[in-house]
Amino acid sequence: MKHSIIPLFIPHSGCPHQCVFCNQVRITGRTTPVTPEEVRNKINLYTTGPGEQKQWEAAFYGGTFTALPPHLIKALLKPASEAMREGRITAIRISTRPDAIDEQILQILLDGGVRTVELGVQSMDQEVLKKSERGHTAEQVCLAVQQLKKAGLSVGLQFMVGLPGEDGASLRRTARRGVRLHPDFIRIYPVLVLEGTALADSWRQGQYSPCTLESALCACAFLKKYYGRHSIPVIRTGLQATEELDRGGSFLAGPYHPAMGELTDQYLFRHAVNHTWKNMKGSPKNIMCHPRDRSKIMGFRGKNWKEWQTRFGGRLQCREEASIQPGMIILKTDQEKKEIFPESEIYCYSR
Repeated sequence: MKHSIIPLFIPHSGCPHQCVFCNQVRITGRTTPVTPEEVRNKINLYTTGPGEQKQWEAAFYGGTFTALPPHLIKALLKPASEAMREGRITAIRISTRPDAIDEQILQILLDGGVRTVELGVQSMDQEVLKKSERGHTAEQVCLAVQQLKKAGLSVGLQFMVGLPGEDGASLRRTARRGVRLHPDFIRIYPVLVLEGTALADSWRQGQYSPCTLESALCACAFLKKYYGRHSIPVIRTGLQATEELDRGGSFLAGPYHPAMGELTDQYLFRHAVNHTWKNMKGSPKNIMCHPRDRSKIMGFRGKNWKEWQTRFGGRLQCREEASIQPGMIILKTDQEKKEIFPESEIYCYSR
């Protein structure tokens, strides 16, 4: 049965700090936090309609859930936990800050039926956290993860690429330290310059330069592969597309694309193929893949394929075979054949 999310937004509610990059109203397209009655109504809307049967999970996003007053946390969780007891949803997840976890909050979450907590970590480099005005330390991230895991909760970590003060070395430190925390999953978000943020002011003054799309893809690909090598799944890359972002009024600069995750996979496939062919004997002739991986080989608007056809004089052929393991590519030249898994090896990162 398909697993699906019921998104419940509390934009900036409970947040004790204003991070330089954050404008949850612009990101979520919502100006007011969800109410307990809206939680109940939205769960009813998602779970009682016609169509395919799904495993629904209620998810509170967009603010610091555990920094809300305890009575409000309980009120918001109540309709969700009731729906879970009735079997209409299977789980509840919330997102929060690493410095907003304590024993009282943990008990409220457990009593309210929460199964998963996502921590907005953003970076494990202390200087980057300071320049981003996060208001918490890397040590507090470690403590929060330890507390959550001890309580038996699933833990996800959210990271950003392109933060003020970040470079290749700091991103690699973040990756290494993140792996040592053994999270259950990861989300990756490139930093965007949004209207109404301190980062927008810095950008206008020439004090901050956002990542290009290519450099953001490189960084996202590095993190995805690094965590993948340690069997930690990256469940999302890039912000969810919204009318507010797509319209462009609040989005000022940075590597926004509604299909950032797909572009990241295509980037990984391109670099994996280029790296492997460079070390193969003979002239490239065929790329073989599972049908679902064809778009990753072709690239956005055929970018990967055009590059290879130009390089190899139009002699290259792409063959799809359902018998090939998804995620695997078979490369053939006129002298040898190699099997590679672009999503399990690191072929790139040179920012």
